[in-house]
Order: sequence, then C-alpha cells, then structure tokens
Amino acid sequence: MTLTFAMARNAAATGKNYKLADEKGLFLYVTKAGAKSWRFKYRFGEKEKLLTFGLFPEVGLAEARDRQSQARAMLRDGLDPAVELERRRLMALAAADATFQAKTEEWLDDKRPLWSAANAFRVRSRLEKDIFPVFGHLPVSQLSSELVLLALRRIEQRGAIETAKRVRGYVLGVLKRARAEGLVSTELVVSVEIIRDALRPSPPGIKQPALTRVPQLIEFQRRVDLSTGSAQTRLASRLLALSAVRVGVLRTARWEEIEGIDWSDPDRPCPAALWRIPAARMKLAVEDKANPIFGHDVPLSRQAVATLHAIRALTGQFALLFPSSRTWREPMSDAAISTLYKRLWGGVYKGRMVPHGWRSAFSTVMNERAAELERDGDRMIIDLVLAHVPKGTSASEWAYNRARYFKPRREMLQSWADLIMDGLQHPNAIIGLDTSVAGPERSASNVLQFRR
Repeated sequence: MTLTFAMARNAAATGKNYKLADEKGLFLYVTKAGAKSWRFKYRFGEKEKLLTFGLFPEVGLAEARDRQSQARAMLRDGLDPAVELERRRLMALAAADATFQAKTEEWLDDKRPLWSAANAFRVRSRLEKDIFPVFGHLPVSQLSSELVLLALRRIEQRGAIETAKRVRGYVLGVLKRARAEGLVSTELVVSVEIIRDALRPSPPGIKQPALTRVPQLIEFQRRVDLSTGSAQTRLASRLLALSAVRVGVLRTARWEEIEGIDWSDPDRPCPAALWRIPAARMKLAVEDKANPIFGHDVPLSRQAVATLHAIRALTGQFALLFPSSRTWREPMSDAAISTLYKRLWGGVYKGRMVPHGWRSAFSTVMNERAAELERDGDRMIIDLVLAHVPKGTSASEWAYNRARYFKPRREMLQSWADLIMDGLQHPNAIIGLDTSVAGPERSASNVLQFRR
C-alpha cells in the first residue's frame, strides 16, 4: 500500500518512533515527538544504507518520490546516492565561492611559470581594468556569453580593438580551466569561443606602425622631449629609442642590470657601459628563459649613458628604472609611452608611431645604411642588437655570436644614437637640471613621489 498526502499529514505522535512505508524503499519516519522525515533505505555493495530527503511537510510526497527516483538512477549507474549527493552539495558550495576573479587568479598562477613577469602583469592589469568590474565578483557558473560580450564591447568603444580580442582569449582561458573543474558548462566555453566572430575586425593597416626616416625620428623625439608627459615617460621613450629593446623589457628594467657607469660623475666617459638583461625577461621560448646564456647585453651609447644619469636622478633610490606612479614596487604602465605617443602634438602621430616602432625604425635605417655602404654582414649585427634568436639556435651558438660581435654591436648602437639624437637637447633638460650639476642624488631625485 502506497502513502497518500493525507496519510502523511495525519500521521500523529504515538509516544514511540514508527514508519509509514510508501514504495521501493521510501518511507515516512515519525518520531515519538511527532517530527516527520522522508527516508530511503537501499543497499550499496554489501551494506544496507539510509538516506534522508528532508522533513515533511517542507518536502512533500511528490518531491520525496522524485528524490527517491533520482537516487535509484544513481544506483543503476553504480553510484552510492549518499556519496554522490554529498559530492554535488560540496560542488555547489565550491561553485558559489568560485568567482570569476578567484578562478582568474588560479589561472594566472598556472601561467606565470610560462610567461615573463611583464606579460603576467600586463594580462592581469587588462583583466583588472576591463573584466573584474563587470563580472569579476560573480560565480563563474553564473556567467553567460552575453555578459562577456558586453564587457568586450566596452573595450571596443574606446577604440581598443586588438585589446578586446586579447581579453576575450584571457577570459576563454579562465573558463576552459573552470570547465575542467566542472564549474561551467561546455556550452558556455563554446559560446565564448564563438564571440570572436561578433567582435569588430581590426582596422586595415600596419599593426606596429613606425616612422623610418631619420629626420622624422629626430623631430618625433624632439616633440616627445617638449611634451607635457611626465619626465619619467619622456626619458623612457628616449632610452627605448637608443636601446631598441622591447617595451616590456624597458618597463621592467632594474638598476642592478646597468654596469660600467660611474654615477658620481656624469661627465666621465663610460666606454664599457652595458645593460645586462637576464634571459627570464626576454621574449624567448620557455625553456630558454631558464638558461642565462640567452640573456641580452645592450652596449650603451654615450647618449644612452646621459639618459640613464637623468633617469637616475629621478628614480635612483628605487629598484626599477621606471616604477609605477602608484607604487614603486611595480613597473610603469604598459600604456604610458603609447598613450604619450597617441596624444603627442594633437594626436598627429596616432597610427603612425608606436613604442615598438623604434625597433622597426632601427632595423630599417641600419639595413638601408648597410646596403648603401655595401656591408652585407651588418644584417647579423642588426639581428643581434634586436635579440632575434633564430629558432633552433643552441645556447653555445648564441653565446659565441654574442661575444664575437659585441664590438660591432656597440659601434652600431653608437652610430644609431648619433643619427637619431642629432640636435636634441641634453636629457637633463627634461628633468630641469643644469648639465653642469653632478652627483647621483641631485635635486631632481624628489621630483617623483610614490606611495610605499
């Protein structure tokens, strides 16, 4: 005989515990005090087990039978209902705590060993700026492709088309990891992959535009020097131009990497001045980043040394050459120099010159000079200056070439500096110092203020 709702409702206390059987192991348990709960008796393996579905009448007869049906389905699949339901309960609790920001931090922890510190900082900064304010606080299980697209549209609206595409890739990486943990559906991952078809196409043109004529480059840097940008950013632009390194390498440069400069005497010649960039900060294959042989040595021209003295007056008390304006512990924003270029001279250089363009400019100008002078061997020197490591290059081969062609690299970077700095003001003028004033801790050292 199966139970009815009325029978369950009318079951009264009798002074002792008793059961009212329904069907297939389900029964209503009534305590001597009159409390009623639904229970399901089943066997799993060699043991008889008991599962409680909840109190009556909060859990009605129909719902109790539905839960019993689900439990029996688990048994048919070889699962212990008690264990499986507890697993699902814990998963639900974990999902509630698994916000997108929390899962992003875990994803970033996975990626950090594979990325440079600069790249990891850049990725997190983009997510912190554009994604966390929109849905970083939400559990990943509550995300939708529509919400992701909304955040990406906001990035597009400020004209950052390529950034929107990159950020979509970061979000997708986080969601794929969450899918492997059972926190989001495959459907969500697929729908976020498809979002790429809804994003605005990249505008036609060169992705890394660059000025490549020497007079243009001189005039450009002159305008940078005279701009209203911070002294630190203007000097960063000058050192970027003189060294032809990548922007990420420049931003994260540390004073301990600079050798062969007498900081107490700005006028003293420094023929051995050198910037030793460790392999870990270079754009290399992951396995090569761990090999110190693949570090990059930048011979410093006279103009680069003078620029470093000016920078030293601003940030010599910190570990980084270019600390963030918010905290000296972090490097300057990856957008600092590019923003200066976009706004320079009323925006006339937007789409014509980007920070990475200095590398293109160096390559173009020096290759053209090599062709004019019929110096075919300069091609290798140019590649070494740009730290282009051909795929498959062994550590010993790279070390050999680096050492063998060090003097020609120094000569080339000095020639480059003489070309692009011709007629430009002394870097001390950028920070308002008289070039006759010497000493590592001059008055401009307090120009920048940082929160510690």
